[in-house]
Amino acid sequence: MRLLIVGINYAPEETGIAPYTAGLAEHLATLGHEVVALTGLPSYPAWHVYDGYRRRLWKRECINGVDVRRRWHYVPPRQSALRRGLYEASFLFTGLSALSLPRPDAVLGVVPSLSSGCVARLAAHRFRVPYGLIFQDLMGQAAGQSGVRGGSRVARLVRAAERWSTSRAGHIGIIAEGFRTYIESLGVSPDRITRLRNWTHVPPPLLDRVAVRRHLDIPDDAIVCLHAGNMGHKQHLENVLECARLAMDAAPRLLFVLMGDGNRRDDLEHLARGGGLPNVRFLPLQPKHLFPDVLAAADVLLVNQRGSVKDMSLPGKLTAYFISGRPVVAAVSRESETAREISAAGAGIIVKPDSPPALLAAIASLAADQTRSHALGQAGARFAERELVPAEVLRQYEAFLEIVAGPDVWDASASARVAPFHAHEYAESLVARQAEQPATRRRRAG
Repeated sequence: MRLLIVGINYAPEETGIAPYTAGLAEHLATLGHEVVALTGLPSYPAWHVYDGYRRRLWKRECINGVDVRRRWHYVPPRQSALRRGLYEASFLFTGLSALSLPRPDAVLGVVPSLSSGCVARLAAHRFRVPYGLIFQDLMGQAAGQSGVRGGSRVARLVRAAERWSTSRAGHIGIIAEGFRTYIESLGVSPDRITRLRNWTHVPPPLLDRVAVRRHLDIPDDAIVCLHAGNMGHKQHLENVLECARLAMDAAPRLLFVLMGDGNRRDDLEHLARGGGLPNVRFLPLQPKHLFPDVLAAADVLLVNQRGSVKDMSLPGKLTAYFISGRPVVAAVSRESETAREISAAGAGIIVKPDSPPALLAAIASLAADQTRSHALGQAGARFAERELVPAEVLRQYEAFLEIVAGPDVWDASASARVAPFHAHEYAESLVARQAEQPATRRRRAG
């Protein structure tokens, strides 16, 4: 089968949606399918274009068997409704080049971006082939819930665009069950919606956590509360900074580490310096081979969201959080998809959002109860091993695409030509990959 995947985020971005879009495309390529990925210039989560891709209108690459076609688009250094609109409109315009690509047998759009869904529909119409959509976030809900300036004023327009992109889709995948009600409200019948989980795209931690802490210059006796990933409006990490201010007297051993990037990082660093918060540390996103070990070196993993964030998204980092075996403290709405997923995994504590005292109390309670902390962390790891195994989840995506393309188009013989790929083999391959350069890695960790 020849498949065109349209999604603005793709490798080499290592966080957010990109690992899942790229992982799916590469998986299908290993099965013998011809996959073309129409995508943007890598820029997430820093919101500036990566080195090697700047000042380019287009670029073509072959990455792990996938024909990757990149197109220029505007990258907003700051988020607002207007800037987000330019981001979407520019990729919609340049993404129309998909209409001149070789004819695919089916098209798959990954939302967000909103423009990816629109390009997928237009390409499917141009080639007279079926298309499907995978919703990683709900853009209409995000416009009103994320806290981006001007977002609520354009929510109705975004919803209309989502309605248009979904109206002709053969099937729609959602990564969170809570998305279903919204997608149905767009006029999509329930039998056209399938729940598709994201999978754990990082291996389990392997390195000694004491060595990792020394590598990061973190005191051995510190109680580390780590946020990993994007630092944007939705995360509202000012709540964590205020929690750190309260902790200076109430719990002086707590160290808050904010690791990653985003359009709010500079402002957060300024607030931390101006507020005299020596118990707050900022780290860049760590190399892929070290990332799971850094998570495991923390005592508590943090998820912080605005109280207004409910059904708009499910953080991709939870899959990595769970496999690390560390407990999660989530300052999020109890009505949010984040709260539902953490509760389903039994992996952490849900506390009132936008309340620094509540967040501090939850962190302190886990620090004082190592038995509970360990139990929560192990529950998350078991959930990942049971529900988030890549090989098993990707088979569900294969079944989804067979529905989208139709059994006559989906080339089942391509899968038959490849030896079955079992979960235990995947785990072994991850361990082998981690051990490729053990001496170098240990020197870095030490």
